[in-house]
Amino acid sequence: MRMSVSVAVAGASGYAGGEVLRLLLAHPEVEIGALTAHRNAGDTVGTHHPHLLPLADRVLEPTEVDALVGHDVVVLALPHGASGAIAAGLPGDTLVLDCGADHRLTDAAAWEAFYGSPHAGSWPYGMPELILGGGGRQRDRLAGVRRVAVPGCNVTAVTLGLQPGVAAGVVDPTDIVAVLANGYSGAGKALKTHLLASEGLGAALPYAVGGVHRHIPEIEQNLRAAGAPEVRISFTPTLVPMSRGILATTTARLTPGVSPEHVRAAWEDAYADEPFVHLLPEGRWPTTAAAVGANTALVQVAVDARAGRVVTVTAIDNLVKGTAGAAVQSMNLALGLPETLGLSTVGVAP
Repeated sequence: MRMSVSVAVAGASGYAGGEVLRLLLAHPEVEIGALTAHRNAGDTVGTHHPHLLPLADRVLEPTEVDALVGHDVVVLALPHGASGAIAAGLPGDTLVLDCGADHRLTDAAAWEAFYGSPHAGSWPYGMPELILGGGGRQRDRLAGVRRVAVPGCNVTAVTLGLQPGVAAGVVDPTDIVAVLANGYSGAGKALKTHLLASEGLGAALPYAVGGVHRHIPEIEQNLRAAGAPEVRISFTPTLVPMSRGILATTTARLTPGVSPEHVRAAWEDAYADEPFVHLLPEGRWPTTAAAVGANTALVQVAVDARAGRVVTVTAIDNLVKGTAGAAVQSMNLALGLPETLGLSTVGVAP
């Protein structure tokens, strides 16, 4: 009989931490251990996540290393900049999954330029489907690791949408435009005026416009990994009145001489065997509603012949495939478990 895997979650009162817990409750090999928080320490889980009934009476401990030591796996669902100090105090044989940005970037200068703090170092990157220009996928590099940097949610949507074209050489990676519709849960639980329902309902609001969004260097890093010698991207996210979801529309200039059939074939070849990335039949477009609650990325691709551009549209649940699902998927690979264990491809719609 297989021994269960003990998992502690730091930052368990937030949206990402709560979604990790929801997925772990359905994982057949997991025993949920310590649950910690910062300002909400001392509260019960049910105070912040009333939907997590099996955990509702558990009390949140302070986020300290002592509470996390002794578990097989520690998930860090903490604000950016908070993971490094906690991770440094955990044993090297503990699998640590960082849902924050602290360890995603390999370029220290890029981190400092976009985040304005010292770089904490880079960890193996937790996007199993990432195409590697030299061959293979990122999942090949996750087996047996004990530190994983979980990708950003916007990064996941844009990368999975466009990387087949970059890897196959059918798009120009120096001319990329990405515009995203984002659900409000991606902004976290912080009380800010522009995040109030009275401000957000019935409104669409762009943010981090003009090349300043912190996910830009991570997208560039991924597309270079997929084979692009140089990447230039205009990236604009927009808050829209939905709780969950990202709909990423990404376009890039079509490589001269490439036919629409070659474009479609690049995406078909890239995702034919991926359990969580689904290229939809031609003419059917992704909707965020079909991805809610599921660890899926729903992708479509088309050629705009008049503009000479490839258009991709990708829908994900920002809290599942964009965060918690990627963490569990990477955990499975690191521990030698089946990659799909505990993860559903069934969405909740309407």
